[in-house]
Amino acid sequence: MSSWSSLSRALAAATLLPTLALAAPRPEPTTPAKAGAVRETARPSKHYAIEQFMKTTLIRGASFSPDEQRVLYSSNQTGIYNVFSVPVKGGKPTQLTRSTTDSTFAVGYFPQDERILFTKDQGGNEQHHLYVRTPDGKEKDLTPGDKHRASFFGWSRDESAFYVLTNERDERFMDLYRYDAKTFERTLLYQNEGGLDVGDVSPDEKWLSLGKTNTTSDSDVYLFNVATKESKHLSPHKGIATWESATFDPTSSSLYLITDEGTEFTRAVRYVLATGKMEDVEKTDWDVMYTYFSKNGALRVTGINADGRTAIRLHDVKAGKQLDLPKLPEGDITGVSIGRSEKRMAFHHNGDRSPSNLYVFDFATKKVTRLTDTLNPEIDAKDLVDAEVVRFKSFDGMEIPNILFKPHQATAKQQAPALVWVHGGPGGQSRKGYNPMIQYLVNHGYVVLAINNRGSSGYGKTFYTADDQKHGKEPLQDCVEAKKYLATLPYVDGSRVGIIGGSYGGYMTLAALAFQPDVFNVGVDIFGVSNWLRTLKSMPAHWESRRQALYQEVGNPETQEAMLREVSPLFHAEKIRKPLLVIQGANDPRVLKAESDEIVQAVQKSKVPVEYVLFPDEGHGFTKKKNEAEAYSRTRAFLDQYLKKPANAPTN
Repeated sequence: MSSWSSLSRALAAATLLPTLALAAPRPEPTTPAKAGAVRETARPSKHYAIEQFMKTTLIRGASFSPDEQRVLYSSNQTGIYNVFSVPVKGGKPTQLTRSTTDSTFAVGYFPQDERILFTKDQGGNEQHHLYVRTPDGKEKDLTPGDKHRASFFGWSRDESAFYVLTNERDERFMDLYRYDAKTFERTLLYQNEGGLDVGDVSPDEKWLSLGKTNTTSDSDVYLFNVATKESKHLSPHKGIATWESATFDPTSSSLYLITDEGTEFTRAVRYVLATGKMEDVEKTDWDVMYTYFSKNGALRVTGINADGRTAIRLHDVKAGKQLDLPKLPEGDITGVSIGRSEKRMAFHHNGDRSPSNLYVFDFATKKVTRLTDTLNPEIDAKDLVDAEVVRFKSFDGMEIPNILFKPHQATAKQQAPALVWVHGGPGGQSRKGYNPMIQYLVNHGYVVLAINNRGSSGYGKTFYTADDQKHGKEPLQDCVEAKKYLATLPYVDGSRVGIIGGSYGGYMTLAALAFQPDVFNVGVDIFGVSNWLRTLKSMPAHWESRRQALYQEVGNPETQEAMLREVSPLFHAEKIRKPLLVIQGANDPRVLKAESDEIVQAVQKSKVPVEYVLFPDEGHGFTKKKNEAEAYSRTRAFLDQYLKKPANAPTN
């Protein structure tokens, strides 16, 4: 697969990736005093109803039509995600798919005609299939069946075929197939018997890169010869080091890799196939997350995780220089897609107070054209808030980075309640950019501190591995210290602080209430783990290649049962004394419904106020506006009841 295909594959999976941002220098650490002083001035702010927030549209993906006159993307303006197309010069979008039950995500146009590829699952079960839509509106499942998942893996160099990963043969492993673009007849390229992950296919189809996950912070890359079926280990190393394949170059002469061997942060290197030489390509004081080429290799795009944002670098390969990005307001550039002609690029732009909008940039004229307007016009962006990167020292002196959101109306005279917001993972990251739930809560008077506790990605491998086998302990203590930090801010009422999070953040919420029962006033658990023993044993089969890595990160349920019981809130639910809200998707394959059912039942036995919101048509997250609206409004009502009033007020 060419580097161009790597890009299209990455865009197809963008729903799970962090947003990208304009390049910015690394800021100096912010002290508590500076943070409080900078944001002390209040201004009038209009409060908006949940219905107004839900009229804002969220979009994903970007793919040019064959003639580069239209851009394909996904939008939830209909209430769930559907596929739309919009002219590159601007104009009214055309809706192409009309699902009313399951969110549908665009993959891209076929290179030579107006057919499109898209993907969807069933009610959030993550069993995604790949579909084709013809210009007459007919749709066909290219990967039929009800017990497997499939994903698009890019186009062949000559664009006569595309690649698909599927676990239909063995639910544990993803095999790689080549599909003819006209007949959809397929050929098996790689049968995955060893639990490796396919990284990329060379444009000449002679090579595959394969990845092996050893732990969450240690991995290897292999070069697989398609003809001989032989593999070569490219990353032998001592100690802990991440090695991942990024892309083959368009000439199939080099494989680009991402590694942190010998360094704290990841960098880009390339392996020259003819000589076996490994060469450094690009490094910074932050993590290089990815790099990929335009179709013919004239341009290379690199994304760098710079303190909760992503600095995009656009390289002119032949000239050996970095090109300027479009001049836009403060915010993030996301999802860069370069047209086949290499004359223009599509991208999203996102700010703290602005959801993503779709743009096209012409390299020759430097003209930037905005194609969408996603913020509900009833909402004045000035009433939303910009986030600030702040840091505090934890109990052992480790510096903890955070993203701070302060309501306009909060002052020392009008102190606000606050929330510690914990991201998913383990190993996720809280980042700058538009977050509708956070903005909704901040708009209604809550300070939100989105913590990057130890174990978060983006701050070096020492920080990233600092939580291994310590969940429910040191990372939780960071959250306790976050509450103390909030209490130093003059506009925060330190006696009214709650904790909230989704997935792993939901676990941290439950852990905080169970293991630090006197610290936080309330907790909001959004599809969080309550019983690590069950979660680790019931991982989806297609996670097999990462099973041992998760065991190393969290614990092995077969050999460390006592330790996992010790850090699982379900087995300590009698200690929970503060009000709890639990939100769960019934079809969640990662954190099973039983995780929430049982913690709710256990807390109810103690007569502690607990509310349970279950969505029968969601999985691990929200894909439907009506469900988002209910989750947000129920969260705010719960917080208004148990956190907004003074701490010494009665709870009933």
